Amino acid sequence: MLTEVLNASDLYKIDPVFGQNSFDNHEQIVFCNDKDTGLKAIIGIHNTTLGPALGGTRMWKYNNEWEALNDVLRLSRGMSYKSAITGLNLGGGKAVIIGDSKIDKTPEMIRKFGEYVNSLSGKYITAEDVGTTTQDMDMIREMTSFVTGVSVEKGGSGNPSPVTAYGVYMGMKAAAKFQFGTENLGGKKVLVQGIGHVGETLVDYLTKEGALVQITDINQGRLEEISLKYGAQIFTGNDLYTADVDIYSPCALGATINDDTINKIKAKVIAGAANNQLANDNVHGHILKDRGIAYAPDFLINAGGIINVYGEIVGYDSAEAMRRTENIYNTTLEIFNFAEQNEMTTQEAAMSIAQSRIETRKKENATK
Repeated sequence: MLTEVLNASDLYKIDPVFGQNSFDNHEQIVFCNDKDTGLKAIIGIHNTTLGPALGGTRMWKYNNEWEALNDVLRLSRGMSYKSAITGLNLGGGKAVIIGDSKIDKTPEMIRKFGEYVNSLSGKYITAEDVGTTTQDMDMIREMTSFVTGVSVEKGGSGNPSPVTAYGVYMGMKAAAKFQFGTENLGGKKVLVQGIGHVGETLVDYLTKEGALVQITDINQGRLEEISLKYGAQIFTGNDLYTADVDIYSPCALGATINDDTINKIKAKVIAGAANNQLANDNVHGHILKDRGIAYAPDFLINAGGIINVYGEIVGYDSAEAMRRTENIYNTTLEIFNFAEQNEMTTQEAAMSIAQSRIETRKKENATK
């Protein structure tokens, strides 16, 4: 990320958009600005070969606009691969609203954002993400039909977080099967970083199976609440990456696996809900492989949410959504075996399969 302040001469050295490593041939980037509501947002549409770009809207207090741009590009790209590898007829897109969701967000701002989504005529379909809620999606629905994850009362499927958590749980069990020889998580020491809606539901699944769960979060009150509710232990060490656990599950923001942390990690499995967990896909994916750590690609195992909201487009069936999400277990095992057989990282294996599906569809479309 570019977090430093750029001086005038720097502006001639770095292309603001096309030169970003995360640009990765995005089809379209939309900058949204509305003075009256304070809305500053970016919509990234990475690829629509397989279908309209569906992805959530994140509201976050970024350090600067460069950081926001890089985030939306990385997230949008990840959605393309997530939909492709899961077999959905969707492309990849994402949006970010710059601001603190706790103090800056207003109904007027959210509705104005809905107008921008509507202006894209269905090329981008939004949903909730960090900093946005089902109620926000209901307000966006007032301005456009191109939104998913609206409340059940409004005809939607509601909060997709429980389904996302189920997919992560399935992916974690598959990674355990590959690494430890058994999918049974009973007695396994699991550290869950981030206990929002997805993290909490994951903790519920893990504790019910008998895993020894530790939790960490920036919200101390939330930690105490979840600890009391599920009997999970609050992590009290100085450095969570050196924790003596079997499984590390990042469920907050991305890039926690980076140059500073990767060689500290003692866990033998990494499986979590956070997007873009590897700060550098190639470098850090290979280090994990060399260290014998089984990494379950995030865009694969956290796909339960998009599977769930996809149902709102094709006809929602909760049982079918859970069945497709449960299949993340089989796909994860296939990725691990494919990576091992082809001597590549699991990240490379997953991206290769996803890109292959996109390229195949592109050739089919070209011959029509």
